[in-house]
Amino acid sequence: MNIIIHHALPGRLRILYNKKEITSRQAILAQSLISVQEGILDITINTTVGSYLIYFDTKIISQKEIENLFKALTEKYLEDEKLLENVAQIPETESILGIFLTTFGFHFLKKWFLPLSFRTIWLYTRIFPRVVEALKIVVTEKKLFSTQLLDATALLVAVLTGNKGTASSINLLLKLGEEIEDVTKRVSYGNLAHKLLISNEPVHVIEDGEEKTIPVELLKPGNLVVVREGSLVPCDGSVESGEGMVNQASITGESLPVEKKEASEVFAGTVLVEGELKVRVRTTGSDTKVQNIIKMIDNSQNLKANVQRRSEIFAEKIVPLNFALAGLTWLFTRNITKTMSTLMVDYSCAMKLTAPIAVLSAMKEATELGISVKGGKYLEKAAEAETVVFDKTGTLTYANPVLEKIYPMKQFTEEFVLQTAACLEEHFPHPLGRAVVSAADKAGLLHPEKHTKVEYIVAHGIASTISYKKVRIGSAHFIFDDEKIPFTEEVKEIQNESLDNGYSLLYLSYDGILAGVLAIGDPVRPEAANVIQTLKETGIERCVMITGDTEGAAKKIALQAKLDGYYSQALPEDKVSLIEKEKSMGKKVIMLGDGINDAPALSSADVGIAIEGCSSIAGDTADIVLTEQGLGGVALTRLLGQGLIQKINRNNSVIVEINSALLLLGVLGLISPQLAAVLHNSVTVLMSVKSMQPLLKK
Repeated sequence: MNIIIHHALPGRLRILYNKKEITSRQAILAQSLISVQEGILDITINTTVGSYLIYFDTKIISQKEIENLFKALTEKYLEDEKLLENVAQIPETESILGIFLTTFGFHFLKKWFLPLSFRTIWLYTRIFPRVVEALKIVVTEKKLFSTQLLDATALLVAVLTGNKGTASSINLLLKLGEEIEDVTKRVSYGNLAHKLLISNEPVHVIEDGEEKTIPVELLKPGNLVVVREGSLVPCDGSVESGEGMVNQASITGESLPVEKKEASEVFAGTVLVEGELKVRVRTTGSDTKVQNIIKMIDNSQNLKANVQRRSEIFAEKIVPLNFALAGLTWLFTRNITKTMSTLMVDYSCAMKLTAPIAVLSAMKEATELGISVKGGKYLEKAAEAETVVFDKTGTLTYANPVLEKIYPMKQFTEEFVLQTAACLEEHFPHPLGRAVVSAADKAGLLHPEKHTKVEYIVAHGIASTISYKKVRIGSAHFIFDDEKIPFTEEVKEIQNESLDNGYSLLYLSYDGILAGVLAIGDPVRPEAANVIQTLKETGIERCVMITGDTEGAAKKIALQAKLDGYYSQALPEDKVSLIEKEKSMGKKVIMLGDGINDAPALSSADVGIAIEGCSSIAGDTADIVLTEQGLGGVALTRLLGQGLIQKINRNNSVIVEINSALLLLGVLGLISPQLAAVLHNSVTVLMSVKSMQPLLKK
């Protein structure tokens, strides 16, 4: 394959190819084959100009090696029918160009080669379905006015007044506009599906008993795919053999991996975190579970953002004004051309197309940021909320206890206390014990086996012997009541201090006396204060925490996170009561949680958000799941929602302004019906493309 280096920077390369030598389908095949090479981060193609834009890792692959890869793509690969027949469809940029060429080409060929009588019959056969569709909407949907009726009226007026040329041109432009709008919407769906589905990872398939590597674009139903640990599942299908744990957060919101074995169903866009599976492909691409979810979100009125619904309702209500304007124009001017111009411009088309595209684009952007949104309305509600309620453990904290402080008694050192405690705790891993062992590892303290048999006493602690000395570690009840270790004023002061700080205490005794006390806490996430500050800057009035933990632990976290208030020792029903109280005061509430006990509150809130690492039931109940961003995803979600509302409202304003100007030009006779149709459709497409732009800066 012959190529020319058009532009090169470290890690970025633009390559041109000869369109006369290589077909579009062959160029796309080359893209697929190059994309799976190690070191290629991303490769996009523009078949209109004949170029590739390649991003690559310079530590893995060089520019010269990329050039050699292209040169190695000889006829053996590019003319392989088996490979070519599975190449994905031509990119939408070329499809739009094809629409223009095909539509206009057929129109003029028909005009040049068909007799007038045949052209007239052809025109009627094109107009008739539009009239039928408009009447069907009137009868079945009880809508007296619709954009379909607007178009049909314009065509009928043109035909009945003898302006068949105008009618033919209008029909051509309507068809062209509809096809371009259809492509535009498919692109918006495809963008979201692409982010959820597509990976540069090669796919491993088994054919004739041998494993082969192919690009994901060449995967087809019936293939047997091998999915290994850490890989993305590239298709919907069923497991034929193997066992593994699959993270389905992108589909179901479940944070915990789900076990998959023979006969289990797997979905495209999920990740195999453990094991190995052989999957028989059922569907790929646009037929996958992810794409079905996207369509459900777009079609479901319950999941649509209110701002999107308002756009659609407003668009429907404004259609009668077009008819009224057309009637007034005819009444005062008796000019059929001016009248038809007013019928060719409407507000409905652009509003009903750009609003859902904006929502889908926002959801795609959220997915890129590691935020799984189950419907457009939840982004909007997050944007409008005034109160945020946080759970503590696992939400404002990591639910991963750490050793905060060591209190050695007089004859012992911190090092001795930590080393001895770790020596015992490593045998019976529980949250507090893991915190002790982890702290010893970080301090570089070795804790070799110097003890005798280790005995775990349930709900009490651990007992053993070191150098013939009795060693015990555990709760206050175990050490002071059961083991009769002397309780001192110093211990009482430590307990009071720990109560204020929300620490859990482990007591270590050695040879019948207290050696030390280990204070273990669940520290606040380092980003918590900044996240809450950002939420306040976006308009949140109140950030509060509610937890089942002690007063001391709750107070400490609330101060560190700079919350407006907190509620401690709360039961799950108390969380629901707090949310209902806020809602009764007219506040819209976001609830953040991660545990099973948070599920009722997540369901009760206007928007329930589950944080990464959440329980399965919390993920299922929540409206939004933060799969990657952690606590910072809350602020990003709100900013996305606010940006979405602003974008739709701004788009609607621009649509009204431009189309109103076009209507005025039509009434004044300054533009023809044909030009009005062209300009109107152009506005619709341009606003749709604008709706796809990201809401947040990188």
